[in-house]
Amino acid sequence: MKDKNRFWKLAFAAFAVLSMTWIAGCAQGGGDEAAKGHDGDGKSAPTTAKVVKLAFVTSGTSEFWRIAGAGVHKYEQEAKIQVDIKAPPNGTPEEQNQILESLASQGYDAVAVTVLAPNDQVTVLNRVAEKVKLITFDSDAPKSNRLLYIGTNNYEAGKALGNEIVKILPNGGKMAVFVGMFAVDNATQRLKGIQDVVTAHNIQIVDKREDNADRAKARANVEDIINAHPDLNVATGLWSYNGPAIIAAVEALGKKGKVIPAVFDEEDVTLSGIENGTVACTVVQKPFQFGYLSSKWMHELATKGDAAMAAIPKDKMVDTGVDVIRKENVAEFKAKLVELKK
Repeated sequence: MKDKNRFWKLAFAAFAVLSMTWIAGCAQGGGDEAAKGHDGDGKSAPTTAKVVKLAFVTSGTSEFWRIAGAGVHKYEQEAKIQVDIKAPPNGTPEEQNQILESLASQGYDAVAVTVLAPNDQVTVLNRVAEKVKLITFDSDAPKSNRLLYIGTNNYEAGKALGNEIVKILPNGGKMAVFVGMFAVDNATQRLKGIQDVVTAHNIQIVDKREDNADRAKARANVEDIINAHPDLNVATGLWSYNGPAIIAAVEALGKKGKVIPAVFDEEDVTLSGIENGTVACTVVQKPFQFGYLSSKWMHELATKGDAAMAAIPKDKMVDTGVDVIRKENVAEFKAKLVELKK
């Protein structure tokens, strides 16, 4: 009996020691098993890496943004991540602000946005930048706390189109300019570039019209100006959909060859207009690169921390450049677009 009692005392003592050891291990972080997790067989399983939440916010919907989206999808495939593409349905700053605020409240790690109203949206952009890694593309907001701008040097792009207009009107003439909103950074800079070139060559901008991203109004604006200025020589569109709107108005009014479109971006209608001789030229950006590089930078800023921050250029800008498309190179450019969209 004494031996049996002594056995149970020793067993109890051993159990107490083991229990205290287990409790201490839990207090220090749950032990290796708690840190690693378990699979169904009780074996250790590696910790799942954090899934980053990234978003690419456009200014609306158009063929231009489809090409940018192809760039986003290309990086998604390479990096095995997801980037959510968001578009304000009517292309208004208010809608874009709602999208940005929503993304910030949902815990997104990084957001890229083409800013519709750079001066008016600074407060919202800065509020979002407090919660996410914020970058801009296509249209910048340099007064905000965004980390980086990816896209065209729009002033230089404007100068490139201005030089083409000078070739169209070597002896001077009259032109009109159309856009969604002149206050948007890309429109402001493009127009300034055009003006700085054409003014010295006796080319006068006789009128400028906004359409607030209303496609019907975009065409109506062109028709109004052509009717008001029978001696108009060139019609310039600063945003992608303005080219097709100008072409439609010129053709409807029987002004082909008399009012010459010189525009921006690679809408299908614009490229067809170059092929059939309605349009003189278009200055194209590189929207595929907007999507691809924005996704890459967002991913790295969200995952590499200080190393990614240190890699940002001193001027906080990645210039993707432009190309000028004319009749002699439009077929080659269209073939390239087909490849980009695959």
